[in-house]
Amino acid sequence: MDANQKAFAELCTMFTERMEAFEGELKNATPCNSLATLAADFLTFKSFFLKSLQSLQDQMLKLSQSVDNLEMRSRRKILLLHGVPEEQQEDTADVIKNIVLTKFKLPDFKVDHISRCHRMGKYTATQSRPRPILFKLIDVSIRSKIWMAKTKLKGSGVTVSEFLTKYRHDLFMRMRHNVFLAARHKFGINKCWTREGSVYVVSVDGSRHRINSLSDLRKIPQEDILQEELTKTSTAKIMAAAPKSKRLGATKK
Repeated sequence: MDANQKAFAELCTMFTERMEAFEGELKNATPCNSLATLAADFLTFKSFFLKSLQSLQDQMLKLSQSVDNLEMRSRRKILLLHGVPEEQQEDTADVIKNIVLTKFKLPDFKVDHISRCHRMGKYTATQSRPRPILFKLIDVSIRSKIWMAKTKLKGSGVTVSEFLTKYRHDLFMRMRHNVFLAARHKFGINKCWTREGSVYVVSVDGSRHRINSLSDLRKIPQEDILQEELTKTSTAKIMAAAPKSKRLGATKK
């Protein structure tokens, strides 16, 4: 924070000095000899101003990422349980306990391991599916055991996910105007997952990448993905055209 404040103060000082110098030259300018000089000064000032804005943007990005990291760290003991039927007057702690015992197959789990839990969102009588249950564990190790056992939920209709910040949730599976813009769309559901608050993807070449920002996502070459799609399309066209080509190339008797 101190570094950001110092950088901002330096930019303000430089901006003020350049503005005062430019205004002084403008006041003392004469029509015969000032146009070219003012034009050059304006271009210099414009370049400085754009660089300053870029610097401020970079500082704000770093600051927002730091805040997001802190927020995600505060959620490291929290998980979300989806697809659990909802009943009125239910005890969500008992619901979590029964799910963990019967579906996650963790016999040592107790209600005392839950720090807090509740359904997310407001209940409505017309809702089409049950609200997810947010539950916070007393210890990270217990949370890790539940997370590692999530494969046992396959086919049960119940799923578990991490309680991501909005920024990371958007990075993982954002959709706007019915178009996916994030990792799951670019790399596919089977090659994209989250772990301990970070988004991981496997690129076409098989390498694994950890993504915590849009800039991280953009660093992964998209040409590989495009090339794979083009190869599949070309192969499909060749396979479809093969019988026809064979008939055209056949020798008439």
